[in-house]
Amino acid sequence: MILAWCALGQTVYLAGDSTMALGGGGSGTQGWGVFLPQFLTIPVVNDAIGGESARSFSDEGRFTNLVSSVRRGDFVIIEFGHNDATSGAIDNGKQDAVGDGYNITSIVTTANGTQILIHSFAFYIENAVDSLLQKGAVPIISSLTPDNIWSNGSIAPGGRFVTYAESIGLRRNITYINHFGYTAQAYNQLGQTTTTTFYPNDHLHTNSDGALVVAEAFVRGLLCSESLLRLKVNAGGQGVPNGCL
Repeated sequence: MILAWCALGQTVYLAGDSTMALGGGGSGTQGWGVFLPQFLTIPVVNDAIGGESARSFSDEGRFTNLVSSVRRGDFVIIEFGHNDATSGAIDNGKQDAVGDGYNITSIVTTANGTQILIHSFAFYIENAVDSLLQKGAVPIISSLTPDNIWSNGSIAPGGRFVTYAESIGLRRNITYINHFGYTAQAYNQLGQTTTTTFYPNDHLHTNSDGALVVAEAFVRGLLCSESLLRLKVNAGGQGVPNGCL
């Protein structure tokens, strides 16, 4: 069994939203996951989909499909948060119950007036983590990427979903990559004028140049972690800019 698995090799799977996905958020944009393969020695399957949250990725069966695809030893990078915020009086099918923890719920009202129970960001992700661990896969939790929003000459601090992602990593004793922090470090080094050229349409979605910087930032975070995936970073990846946080 071990020999058969080694012969097949390992794969990296990506689960996330438009900031990671092929095609990004529309015309002129690209997700950072598209550039990750050039820094690794093993293949990458990008299952990120624009507009998804941890909840919708779960409810639509996308986590289930991903778990069905992975083999023992595969890596799965999970990065959500941009679409997980509260949606107002009417549920949008993406918002999570507010709070940093697994056993948090909320009652929301759908467009047809039905009330339903929703769960926390951690609930949806940790359920996926459990299923991946049962398959023998290696989940990696990554915080969401920064928006092009600045405060006093630096990228504005991350919000609650950065904290939520870090908490999941600590609580489940799995690798956490502060992708927000590493990308903010890169942007701050480049400066606001250059960074703004990466955002052709809005403050969220990068063009290809920006996606490459964001991918490099993830690789830097990976190299500074204890994840076994860091051993799969190739020579090009070893040379990505900036240092450990």
